[in-house]
Formats: sequence, structure tokens, C-alpha cells
Amino acid sequence: MTSELRTFRLVCGEADAPVVEALLSAQGFGFEPEPFYPMARKLTREPFPLGESLAARFGRIYIQDRSSMLPPLLLDPPSGASVLDMCSAPGSKTSLLSRLVGRDGFVFASEASADRLGTLRANLRRTGAVNVATTKAMAQDLPFSACSWDYIQLDPPCSGWGTVDKNPKVMELWSESKTAPLVALQKTLLEKAASMLVPGGTVLFSTCTTNVEENEAQVAWALETLDLELVPLAPPPGFVFGEPLLPGMDGVLRVAEESMGQGFFLARFRKKGGECATDGARVQKRELPGRPLRLDRTEGGRTLALGNLPPGETYDFGGKVFFLHDQALARIPDSLRWQGALLGKIAGRGDRATFRPDGMARVLLPRTVKGGMVDILNVDEVEPLARLVSGQSVSFQSGKGGVGLSYRGLPLVWLSRKGKRVMLSSK
Repeated sequence: MTSELRTFRLVCGEADAPVVEALLSAQGFGFEPEPFYPMARKLTREPFPLGESLAARFGRIYIQDRSSMLPPLLLDPPSGASVLDMCSAPGSKTSLLSRLVGRDGFVFASEASADRLGTLRANLRRTGAVNVATTKAMAQDLPFSACSWDYIQLDPPCSGWGTVDKNPKVMELWSESKTAPLVALQKTLLEKAASMLVPGGTVLFSTCTTNVEENEAQVAWALETLDLELVPLAPPPGFVFGEPLLPGMDGVLRVAEESMGQGFFLARFRKKGGECATDGARVQKRELPGRPLRLDRTEGGRTLALGNLPPGETYDFGGKVFFLHDQALARIPDSLRWQGALLGKIAGRGDRATFRPDGMARVLLPRTVKGGMVDILNVDEVEPLARLVSGQSVSFQSGKGGVGLSYRGLPLVWLSRKGKRVMLSSK
């Protein structure tokens, strides 16, 4: 695979794309649009590592291989949909799903590894994915009822042969003689996904390997064994796709060797119609260890843009405030421990409770710069931003509470205030 091309996507609404692009251009980065997704860009000039750019530091771009963007895009959940992401870390596809389903949509992401779960949650926090809930669980053991999801993304562990340019030792680590456990696990996960789908529901199966045993052979097995049918995928523009390596695979996509980006395989299944017997798994609803919290009744919370939050509730868990999506409360069984999106910290109770937003909780930042009830430092140049990320403070008016930071009206982060100076929060 050809990997010289570096790609990323803008983390914002389409109306804000010019502002994020201006932030990148101001630091000397060059880029061009990709044809397969309006928010995808390919890098043409990189004066220093893109991950150190202000846009990346403030979570307004996400560096991602172009092939890796395809699974969420081809699952294609509509705005407002609920999606189960079975194997989520590091969160590249999860955060893109979050953008696709929009404010009123919901994504539930599972990850078996504690370390990788931490990475997943950090990336979701950085990209502002407040409509996602996460759990540490093996995907094959998720306690959801049969027929409980309309959309499932399944990007299971694989041999990763398609990433050989990035990971030269992958062929040695996962030689053909060592892939049998992966193949068996993928079958187990496909079977689990099929059981959780409603009739007519969709699962997008993808791998970053070129191994036929993990790709076309798995599709053939699923069609023969599970109550699934193949839904042909339309090839996205800008890629070169190779022919399937087994017959009867019309509509699967295999990113070809000569295509730009990593090697990927994608297949979309639909569950066949018919009745579905549920097992009656009990959902969590309101049985939570924390306490419900009305942010609009707290000092520091009354002036926030609470209307930006999706439908849901805020809870205080030992001083940390999390947003819990309505769909999480309605869908997740009480046997499963999970976490919503971190919003900030709370101190005190009752009328004396004081809320301090998390630095990356930009969802709570009003866009109104003038005449609003929240102090906002809105800058038009990159120099103040560069000073802040280097650990320096910048001058601002004195007052109480945190200060929102915006670039040309685009919310970035919350700043800490000390006298007439503001700085990035340490955590």
C-alpha cells in the first residue's frame, strides 16, 4: 500500500471548516480536500509535525488514515441514529461515528483493554464526542438483548497486514501460521453482532489486513452460517479497489495495493427479516451510584450553553460531573459498568455548589462573544494560542470563573483565570 500521503479530518461542522483551515494555514500547513468525505483533507505541506499543530492540540483536527475513515462512512448511520461500536480503541472510527450521527445520535463503544480504553476516552474527550458512552468489556460478552441495535460497527482485531508500511514487523508478528486465533475471534464477534441486530439492521465488518482468511473467507462463513445477507457497497471516489479474492463477493471492497492509504477490507451485512426473540436483559435506567445534578442551578453552570448538550442528564460521581445520554440510560443493562462524557468538576452542595468545566468541554462554550454571560477570549491570530499551548499566560480582564477560548468565533477550550491573566488548565 502507498502510505506517503498523510490525511486528517476536520472536527467541526461544515460551516466552521474554513475557520479550522485558516488555523492550519496560519501555521504554514498545506492541504487539499479529499473526494470521499467533505471533512477529509490530505496534507500537502507540513512545516512541522501535524500532531503539534494548534488545530490538533485543540482537538479541531484528527489525524487518520484515509482508509480508516471508510468503515463509519460506509456504515452510513443517519443523523439521530444509535450505533454500537464493538471494538473501539483508539477511537478514530468511534469519533467519526459520533460526528455522523450528530447531536441527537448516540454511540456506545466497548474496549477490552484497560490501557486502550484510556486512549479511547482521551481521544473522545479531545474531539468533543459527548454523545458517546464507553465501557471496558469484551465485545463478545456484551450483555445486550437480541435484536437491540439497528447499526453496529465491527472492526475486530486482525493481523494488520494492510499496515505493513507503517508497521514493518506486522508480517512477522502475525504470519499466516499465527492468525488462527484471530480468525476464530472474528467469527465469534460476527456471530455476536448478528444476534444483537434487529431484523433489517446493518453491521459493517472491516479489517486492516489483506489476508483472505480474515476477509472474504469470513464473509462466506457469515453468509452460510448466520442470518445475514450481503449489501453491496458503492466504491467511494478517490480509492482504487481490487477484485475480491473469492467468488460470490459482489459488493465487498478491498483497497488495492496501488491505492493511497492503508490496506482495508469492508463488507456490509443486513440481518434478514423475521421475528426476534429477546432475552429480557434489564436496562440500567436511573439505578446509578452517582447523584443527578442540575447544572443550571450551580454557580458556574447557570451561564453555560447547556442547550448544546444532547438529550440526557448530568450526574455527580464523587465530584466529577459526567453527561449521560438518554440512549445510554435507556439501552445499557445494569450489569454493565460504563462511563459518559466528562463535563467538569463540582464542589459543594445545594445553593453553594460550584461547577468548573473541564478544559475540553467546549460543548458548554457559548458562541456569542459579545453580550454573553460567559467571559470569552476570542482571538483572530495564532500568536496568543501558541503562547497558551507553550505554557504561558495571556492578559485578560479580571473576574470570576473560567474563560472560554475561541479562534475567530470557533470554540476551542476553557481557560483558567488568575487575576488579569488566563492560561490553559493543567488537567
